[in-house]
Amino acid sequence: MRYILAFLFKLVMTTVILGVTLGMIFNISFSNLVITSLVLTIVAFAGDMLILPRIGNIAAAVGDFALAYILIWGIGSFLYDSLLSVDAAALISAFLITISELFYHRYLRNFVFDNVDKDQTPLHHDNLQTEAGEEFYDKNDKNE
Repeated sequence: MRYILAFLFKLVMTTVILGVTLGMIFNISFSNLVITSLVLTIVAFAGDMLILPRIGNIAAAVGDFALAYILIWGIGSFLYDSLLSVDAAALISAFLITISELFYHRYLRNFVFDNVDKDQTPLHHDNLQTEAGEEFYDKNDKNE
């Protein structure tokens, strides 16, 4: 259930950001906006689930910026009006999505992922042992 809620949260967040940037500023139709939002959310959510726990928040946000820019630009070049500057729309949208992704990644680490920030080392401070042994050389040997 937490993954479904995380996906829906990301879908709403992406749709709102694209609605403001692409819908209000660049006058993109609602159907094209929803298609862009769905494709971007599905691909980025899969990336977040696989990559975020391994590389961290900042690196994942940089990857999200590149992914958002490429997908919005690619989808926009096919679906959006040819008079629109797709590069500017993709750049502005990707920048705003990246800022929101920093907070979204924190949400994922706190509420969705298990044991991401926990200490993974097997040796803990309360589990220390001392090793004892006998010497292997003869104490009466004068060469040492």
